[in-house]
Amino acid sequence: MSRAERLLTLVQALRRRRRPVAGAELAAELGVSLRTLYRDIQALIGQGAPIDGEAGVGYVLRPGFMLPPLMFTEDEIEALVFGARLAATRADERLASSAENALAKIAAVLPPDLADRMDATGLIVAPAWNVQRDGIDLSLVRTAIRNETRLEFSYVNEKGIASRRVVWPIAVAFFERVRVLTAWCELRADFRHFRVDRMADAIDLGVRYPRRRRVLLKEWREIESAEPAWREVADAADPVPVPRRKSA
Repeated sequence: MSRAERLLTLVQALRRRRRPVAGAELAAELGVSLRTLYRDIQALIGQGAPIDGEAGVGYVLRPGFMLPPLMFTEDEIEALVFGARLAATRADERLASSAENALAKIAAVLPPDLADRMDATGLIVAPAWNVQRDGIDLSLVRTAIRNETRLEFSYVNEKGIASRRVVWPIAVAFFERVRVLTAWCELRADFRHFRVDRMADAIDLGVRYPRRRRVLLKEWREIESAEPAWREVADAADPVPVPRRKSA
């Protein structure tokens, strides 16, 4: 790879890590000698990159550093376009629009030949079929997830039983036909999954729940890893190949 591409790759390698990483590990990842790695580190520091550390100790990139975009590989361009097109067909209207806006901003700063490749990519996302319409505005749910605030809504499970829930929302899963909210349910005192098309009258209570979302998400992942089972994801007739456990 060219030196410019190598420097960008080095920045990305440092950005992925939150703790100091040894120069030997970085050199192996880039496929260069340790001596070349040290020169590249000094070159980035000379260009203003806030890299802390030294040879024999390790290096870490302080948060907040941004480089102007240099280039994308063809695979990276296709990944960006594919992700945006997938969001346009699977996400709520607001998120889909944001994905398109993000692509436009990226295209505006790319060299002309790379910008043309974004328009000419051959990856097409087929429209979703027989999608269940959301019962609430999904952007409300996403905001509650970001702000770690309690969400209240009415819910009807697969047996037709209605209830009012207050939950601590932590994630939304996008299936082919349905969207599913993962949350800690105060009524059940446990993690539950709620189909968004069965939710109604949602209110962001604006009150932070008592635990951090990151911790809750880690606990939920550990449970799913030990005993994989999406609860209340879909009816038996729905083509979502996941097992059941408890009802919401």
